[in-house]
Amino acid sequence: MLALHGWGRSHSDFDKVLTELVGSRETTGAIALDLPGFGASPAPGEPCGAAGYAEKIVPVLDECRAQVVLVGHSFGGRVAIELAARFPDHVAALVLCGVPLLRRADRPAARPAMRYRLARQLHRRGLLGDDAMEGIRQRFGSSDYRSTTGVMRDVLVTVVNETYEAQLGEISQPVELVWGRHDDEVPVEVAERAARMLAVARLTVLDGAGHFVPTEAPEGMSAAIGRRLESLA
Repeated sequence: MLALHGWGRSHSDFDKVLTELVGSRETTGAIALDLPGFGASPAPGEPCGAAGYAEKIVPVLDECRAQVVLVGHSFGGRVAIELAARFPDHVAALVLCGVPLLRRADRPAARPAMRYRLARQLHRRGLLGDDAMEGIRQRFGSSDYRSTTGVMRDVLVTVVNETYEAQLGEISQPVELVWGRHDDEVPVEVAERAARMLAVARLTVLDGAGHFVPTEAPEGMSAAIGRRLESLA
């Protein structure tokens, strides 16, 4: 089992999940990675989206002696989807939680604020300085955007504009969707629509959990992973 964490997080989000999982089985090969730019892993050399991150994970999969169950939370789930679609021979199944697989039905794609768009144009033409432009970004950007700089900010801009309709249609592996009922960032309706686009999918909604299922409901996450591992035994 290979676990991939969310944006701004690290492998430690899965500590309780792995404890639950290992404690419930005699043996298991389970690992959680720090994705490039997070935890102890250096940032990528150039901006890329989820597909670029997937390519960086392939060498890890190459070292595995068998297909893996990929576990992805939020941003890590974006990477997992790309891995399963692009490198299916490496992936036996997926367990996903809180992944922005599709755009929210209640939040259609919106253009940035007029003031931001104007500032961006002025900056590109050399009529607005870098410090002033950064001030505009800090005012209008999301909390994740404001807290990132350099290549990681470019990565963020890339991935938040991605959706995965095509990849969902290509995935033949079984997929466990494990969602917090109170996930305000990626609501359950996203998982419900994604499930209908997948060849084999099961959605489990966990009461009392929000977006951070690995830390808020590790038992539920571990149970879903266990089901996938048992099916491969």
